[in-house]
Amino acid sequence: MSQTTRPLMRLAWIVSSAILACALLTLYALKDKILLGAETYVYGYPLVIMDITRAQSAAHIGPENQLRRVRQFPDASFKDVVRPNVDTLYTTAFLSMKQGPWIFEMPVQSERYELMPFMDAWTNVFATPGTRTRKGNESIYLLVGPNWQGTVPAHMTLFRSPTDMVWLIGRTQTNGVADFETVHRLQNGLKLYSFKHNQTAEEPASQEKSKLSAQGLPPVAQMKALSTAAFFEKLFQLMVDNPPATEDAPLLTRLAHAGLQPGPDVQLSRLDELSFSIGRWLANQKIKNALSAKNTDGTWRTPPLNLGQYSTDYNTRAVVAMVGLGANLPEDALYPNTASDEQGQPLNGKHKYRIHFAANQLPPVNAFWSLTAYGQDDFLVRNALNRFALGDRDPLHFNADGSLDIWIQDSAPKEPHRMSNWLPIQKDQNFSLNARLYWPKPAALSGTWQMPKVVRLED
Repeated sequence: MSQTTRPLMRLAWIVSSAILACALLTLYALKDKILLGAETYVYGYPLVIMDITRAQSAAHIGPENQLRRVRQFPDASFKDVVRPNVDTLYTTAFLSMKQGPWIFEMPVQSERYELMPFMDAWTNVFATPGTRTRKGNESIYLLVGPNWQGTVPAHMTLFRSPTDMVWLIGRTQTNGVADFETVHRLQNGLKLYSFKHNQTAEEPASQEKSKLSAQGLPPVAQMKALSTAAFFEKLFQLMVDNPPATEDAPLLTRLAHAGLQPGPDVQLSRLDELSFSIGRWLANQKIKNALSAKNTDGTWRTPPLNLGQYSTDYNTRAVVAMVGLGANLPEDALYPNTASDEQGQPLNGKHKYRIHFAANQLPPVNAFWSLTAYGQDDFLVRNALNRFALGDRDPLHFNADGSLDIWIQDSAPKEPHRMSNWLPIQKDQNFSLNARLYWPKPAALSGTWQMPKVVRLED
């Protein structure tokens, strides 16, 4: 090395070290703002993805303020909402309370379990009429916005939304494809119309066979593609008509001190955009690590009992919005899930598995239960049978002692009697399992009863 080169290399090292030191000092100085960006991203994620889902639905499925009756189950091509169920047929509507109030009619019926939850813009369930909660002949509901003042007719029950945006994501128990005709009839009994003008808000007859899946990029993918500036600007705009709860005041105060408040014309400075971008990345990494953490003892994870009513538990609310937007209250549906076998190893289609329910240890429910397999992308697993779930409405084969085995593998079981209990998965692909307990009994809610571990069989 020449005498000329050596000083130049030393100078380059000094300069690069100085640049790195400046960068670290800058990041340290921005630490509080980065952390604020991370917290605000987690806080606002549910509101933004709700709006994206609303816009996606309006553009590709049907207009707002109209009931949309889904007439068939989703299949492996469905990509609108992660972890869709194949237990119920949906009746849904995105509503604007500024264009309301609205009347929702839900005739009393005892043929099938019904659940019609109304979610506000922050994904909190503020009303859940249905089989579990219905009192007597109660069947007509007046849905109003946060500032509505008026007289409620004597024959109506009042539901007040805390936000302008509302999502009705109703479910009617469906006992397989052969049950569609009955469920369609029950869906037809549901009505939505304006309280002001007594005008029905029904889908046109030509759209009676509602589209099941929207086109274009799924909402979760749209969220990932959204720039940091666009995300936060959309968040602050949405907060005008969808006001935060009173318990959110501490975070809003910190944002105000940083010069950020709800409004239609919010624009991030370059410094805020940089800080919040880092915060957003940190938040996503934290959530990703939490979701991918191995469950070493093989037990199933059950979402917390504040599902659907999160208060200031922003972390849980954001995670649910990412992996299960539209979740019900635990009293209406419980969602145990796992991606690991009893040894804590990831579930993968290169192996075969069994779930064994001992006699009298089936999921304790007042309504019904199911078990669904999902691929790595959290959507249904494509298979030749188009069988995506098994449950107590299927013709399952029970053992002589009353116990039940569910067989989970990529190829059909060799034993004929196992075919009815086979849940298909894809070979060499990681997957997860989601149980659904509709109207769970106290043993399930308290944790006294738990899903049996997934046993990996010898290859």
